[in-house]
Amino acid sequence: MEENYQQLIEFISESSGVAISEIERKIEAKRAKLAGLISKEGAAQVIAAELNVNFDKQMIKLSQIVPGMRKINLIGKIIDLFPIREYNKSGRTGRVASFVLADETSNIRVVLWDENHIELIAKGQITNESIVEITNSSIRNGEIHLSSFSEIKLSSKPIENVVVEKPVFEKTIVNFNPNDKVSARAFVVRMFEPRFFEICPECRRKVNELGECQDHGKVVPDKRALLNFIMDDGTSSIRSVIFSDVLEKIMSKEELENQELFSIKKNDFLGKEMMITGQVRKNSMFGSNEFIVEEMNEVDVNKLIEKLEKD
Repeated sequence: MEENYQQLIEFISESSGVAISEIERKIEAKRAKLAGLISKEGAAQVIAAELNVNFDKQMIKLSQIVPGMRKINLIGKIIDLFPIREYNKSGRTGRVASFVLADETSNIRVVLWDENHIELIAKGQITNESIVEITNSSIRNGEIHLSSFSEIKLSSKPIENVVVEKPVFEKTIVNFNPNDKVSARAFVVRMFEPRFFEICPECRRKVNELGECQDHGKVVPDKRALLNFIMDDGTSSIRSVIFSDVLEKIMSKEELENQELFSIKKNDFLGKEMMITGQVRKNSMFGSNEFIVEEMNEVDVNKLIEKLEKD
């Protein structure tokens, strides 16, 4: 994201003593030399190496993380610790743990694969609200991942006023990264038929074809809907998903369930520019990004003009 990129440049400047303008010039020169085959973030990391700025020797803030970083060192507070999960993939079994780490600038999901690290959580040595120091980690699909070569330990450094809510950044679709919380102006260029499913009224999880919940048995399920559509802002396009709670703010249940009414509503949306806000995630089945819409509104021209005048 652009904000992270700027933070990264500032970090390189502070660490090397080279002016920000000079670093930006070097980055553009590096990209030109490589015929644009490297991203701005990638070029910045190359320049950092050339200036002897090593991320593996310094603690960085979460807002300075960009895709592709390796050997990252961080300090943060755990604000959401998830249950340890077991997995069985291709005959291999094991456990995986994860939590959300926050500092004064942002927050990010952290995934632990090493049994020694996971045992620290299993034994209660690392808990929710723990302040931890992480070394030699890497960024993958917008998450911090720890391998057996990484280290995690409790830290005595006090951290206050952490960012609990994921910051929302305005950016173009071509610059979307997994786990970004973003807003963008884009056009609806394609819309698919709504899909319906049933969930348990107690835990809100999907029930089976017999109306049975895994935890609550036979229930009277609630009917929910989701809608897939394609957004395009001129830089790229992305498949987007909007679920019932948000969907029903822009379409009534009657419009969703009645094919004729839905066709009319669909035609109203096609070609319309919208302001969308939500979360980018990696679709494991297709190996591509998709956008989970949390808010969707028509572009307010007056507000847009006001913003441009302020900028």
